[in-house]
Amino acid sequence: MKDRQGKMKTTIVIPTYNEYENLPLLVERIFALPMDNLHLLIVDDNSPDGTGKLADELAVRYDNRIKCMHRSGKLGLGTAYNQGFRMAMADGADYIGQMDADFSHPIDKIPVMAAALKDCDVVIGSRYVKGGKLDESWPFYRKWLSGFGNFYARAILGLSIRDVTGGFKLWKRETLEAMPLDRIKANGYMFQVEMNYVAAKLGFKFVEIPIYFMYKDLKPIK
Repeated sequence: MKDRQGKMKTTIVIPTYNEYENLPLLVERIFALPMDNLHLLIVDDNSPDGTGKLADELAVRYDNRIKCMHRSGKLGLGTAYNQGFRMAMADGADYIGQMDADFSHPIDKIPVMAAALKDCDVVIGSRYVKGGKLDESWPFYRKWLSGFGNFYARAILGLSIRDVTGGFKLWKRETLEAMPLDRIKANGYMFQVEMNYVAAKLGFKFVEIPIYFMYKDLKPIK
């Protein structure tokens, strides 16, 4: 839903569980981006550290540019995104993004991805295209598992996408509207694989933007 100046509404869906320390800085940095009509949807799985309550307080502080979905418990990443996508579309978003709350995804790439989305249906922040990179601090076994998982999924499913399991994406509303979200049942990283597979089978065009993926166990620089 465009604003009065005709700017596309972008809503980033961010699942959270015990992200109390990260959330205020994450929100501050996202809203510092040079983007108009940018909104956040926090999907919190009843975090015991009070992340959900903090999200509500941030929504007031940022003039309701943040909306919060409170769920009863840890119901899985796939269902968090699935429900979040539906809520974002119902709220009039033109572009719907997804990202982690732990600073593993580079915030500064969001405007780049939004610009690229004008000429495709889905943009992936990719670790495995030229210019993309994994954090050097990642243990070897994590790098191996990630690389092998992508290779295996691509080979089995016949996908040309390089980063099949990546969770940093931006979708056009029309793309998600055409997806059978009620039939997407996978969770964890397999949710990303299933969404990519279905979108590819429906003929949607992907663009991959290289990103630097930070090791999740590192604390964000404050």
